[in-house]
Amino acid sequence: MTGQPIPVIIDCDTGVDDALALLFAVRHPGLDLRAVTCVAGNTDVDGVVRNTLTVLEQAGAPDIPVARGAARPLIEAARSAQHVHGADGMGDLGLPAPTRTPADIDAIGLLRREILASPRPVTLIPTAPLTNIALLLRTHPEVVRNIERIVWMGGAVAAGNATPVAEFNVWHDPEAAAILLTAGVPITMYGLDVFMRVVVPGEDVRRLRASAEPGARLAGQLLAHRPSAPDPDGDDPAGGLGDAGAVLAVADPGGLTTRRLPVEIALAPGPTRGQTIVDLRTRHGESELHEGEREQALVDVALEVDVRRYVELYLTAVEG
Repeated sequence: MTGQPIPVIIDCDTGVDDALALLFAVRHPGLDLRAVTCVAGNTDVDGVVRNTLTVLEQAGAPDIPVARGAARPLIEAARSAQHVHGADGMGDLGLPAPTRTPADIDAIGLLRREILASPRPVTLIPTAPLTNIALLLRTHPEVVRNIERIVWMGGAVAAGNATPVAEFNVWHDPEAAAILLTAGVPITMYGLDVFMRVVVPGEDVRRLRASAEPGARLAGQLLAHRPSAPDPDGDDPAGGLGDAGAVLAVADPGGLTTRRLPVEIALAPGPTRGQTIVDLRTRHGESELHEGEREQALVDVALEVDVRRYVELYLTAVEG
């Protein structure tokens, strides 16, 4: 690999697949993980901090600062996804409590400090509800001068998962997602359309689970908790990488096919709240002809992914 590692900061709600993302970010030589910030989402924010510290410890990561962020969305109450991620947010694997402790600074302060201190512009990777990122952009807009890109796991062009049309991270805090789109920096949307497709085969999950190395073994346990397809051998099913795909897209953007498209967030109460409305049309329709054009953010929306390339990249980094 040539060139300097890409400085990245992950904002997460660890979470089974956020944990998979952290394991990759720590072990890929092309990434320099400068900080991790935590927000309520998959579980409560204190659980997210605990899980994040545990993953970094199991991975043998260097002393990366971890900070506690927002305990609830900007407007709504917090709504966890424990039915997906387990009561502890980490698949109820019974992992030991971490010996590491969080930084003596909150998430917004840590984000500002690390972004402005980086000698190269930082790539932000939010894999969670966007509450921390919205608060950062509104409180410290000066950070955008040293942000290269925001690669965001969230949204969906087609079907949602929290509702028929809304993806969980956006549904959890739609106002924060709308603020993200005003950031004024390049944004890549790594949504459910590609998120659901990057799946590690059962034989690889089995090998990881049998590893003597704690980080690789943890990856196997997490993948086995998040089955994406039945295993024909009746043992370990295939496991989805989920949020980790957004970090893979930073390490290897060539594995992702994107289109620059107008995107907006549905904020009104009702069945469409939290939808990412992605305009795939090639020409204006009657709405624009009769009512005029509205200003919308242009986002690099992921539409296709090279699954085999990303699975091999993940396994090479985590097992290496």
